[in-house]
Amino acid sequence: VHALACLIGYGASAVNPYVALAQAVSLAGSRGYEALTPPLLRANYLHALEKGFLKISSKMGISTAMGYRGAQIFETLGLAQAIVDEHFTGTPARLCGIGYAELEQDILCRHSEAYTDPAPKLIDQGFVRYRKDGEAHAFEPPMVKLLQEAVNTGSPDAYQAYRDHIATHPATAVRDLLQVQPLGEPVPLAEVEPIEGIIRRFVVTAMSLGSLSPEAHRTLSTAMNRLGARSNSGEGGEDPRWYDEPGPDIAHSKVKQVASGRFGVTARYLAMAEELEIKISQGSKPGEGGQIPGHKVTPFIAELRHAVPGISLISPPPHHDIYSIEDLAQLIYDLRQINPRAKIGVKLVAEAGVGTVAAGVAKARADYVLISGHSGGTGASPLASIKFAGAPWELGLAETQQTLVKNGLRSRVRLRTDGGLKTAEDVVMAAVLGAEEYGFGTSVLVAIGCDMARQCHLNSCPTGIATQREDLRAKFTGNPEQVIAYFTHLANAIRAEMARLGARSIDELVGRTDLLAARNLPGRAGMLDVSGFFAEPAPEAGA
Repeated sequence: VHALACLIGYGASAVNPYVALAQAVSLAGSRGYEALTPPLLRANYLHALEKGFLKISSKMGISTAMGYRGAQIFETLGLAQAIVDEHFTGTPARLCGIGYAELEQDILCRHSEAYTDPAPKLIDQGFVRYRKDGEAHAFEPPMVKLLQEAVNTGSPDAYQAYRDHIATHPATAVRDLLQVQPLGEPVPLAEVEPIEGIIRRFVVTAMSLGSLSPEAHRTLSTAMNRLGARSNSGEGGEDPRWYDEPGPDIAHSKVKQVASGRFGVTARYLAMAEELEIKISQGSKPGEGGQIPGHKVTPFIAELRHAVPGISLISPPPHHDIYSIEDLAQLIYDLRQINPRAKIGVKLVAEAGVGTVAAGVAKARADYVLISGHSGGTGASPLASIKFAGAPWELGLAETQQTLVKNGLRSRVRLRTDGGLKTAEDVVMAAVLGAEEYGFGTSVLVAIGCDMARQCHLNSCPTGIATQREDLRAKFTGNPEQVIAYFTHLANAIRAEMARLGARSIDELVGRTDLLAARNLPGRAGMLDVSGFFAEPAPEAGA
């Protein structure tokens, strides 16, 4: 009840508890609720509210209801500035859009659908699993099928069919609102940077051994090592036996992730890295540390993480032990002592204000900054943690680039980004917005067989990728050649796109926001204000 009162006080216009309680009680005796009484249904609803409130508060470091009320721990996306100023004063609004008229239209439409006669059946909008008549998904079954065909056959025509499908796909990301203008006349493809140079910029982004099966994890790292690129171990540690295996293939990741020393971090783990990435935030689950449900903690995973089998492993949010840039600088220093050869990076979430944090990270002497977007995060995360959480990497990357340049810090660090990247156009857009390196997660899993069943956290992945069950792991058919084929297709497409734009190297595109232009899109997509991406800060000091 206390949690409910907090919610009422925070936004009575958004939540009507009396109607909600009445609706809960009305379920008594209906199908599926035959054994539930009105008092129990009412109590269940209040319990769910309280659990949700405690979940949000705990992951944001808020310990009291008073600290939650008015804290403005969110930002708005797609609402007109006038609405934000009047009703959410002071709330960050980096991507403004629809106004009162559009909101009214939505309300009337929902009301009309609800009160038609006869009463309609509730429609599954496909907010989680793909539905043919639901909302568009960034990875939908036809797209998955086309990509896997291209990877398995090696056919340029099949890969082009995949690209053509994406080109006709509805806008689902901020980058779909923008386009890159040519630098000049197209250049011959032979004059463009070779694929080896492009592939070296690719990273298979952090997915832990635990969220992924050992076979899938090893496949990714082996492939990236063959390519001369990098994979990221995630914060779950690695099997130390991989370090001593003979043979040409290296089965462990060049990038080792550190989340405040938890989950399998040992001196040897750190010493075997070419890059050490400090995870102080998570794009798809901002405010939360890593988490893996107990049914995925097998004896093998527990051994790697120095834990007990069957026990859920949840690392606390990073703000519990990194309170300042000074704390971060100390951790960077400590990591350099144990592995002086490794580059040190810091993973940040693409939230409002990330540019200021990135400036502090640069001053703390990190070598690179990763701006992580909201897409992804299903390897071991409950759905409640990844829906309506995080922000697009485009917003965070643009802000970081502008802030670092403005403060004369851009030359100190490299910028990396991840979160739903899958096409040549995505990579070019990331480069123009300031990134020199690019992380891939979901698209690479699709390449090795993921069918987007969206049940990773249940330990029931039908393709043996995101599970620890031995019977399902036996079904895994992925191999390093599929990953290599995917990145070879992608690099060739990037070269073709660069040739079209008149660029001979990716370096010529990095930070060139003057090449951006808004796409002329119909409907509400065209109402979104993307002018913030075109901001050009003063030249870097000393440039």
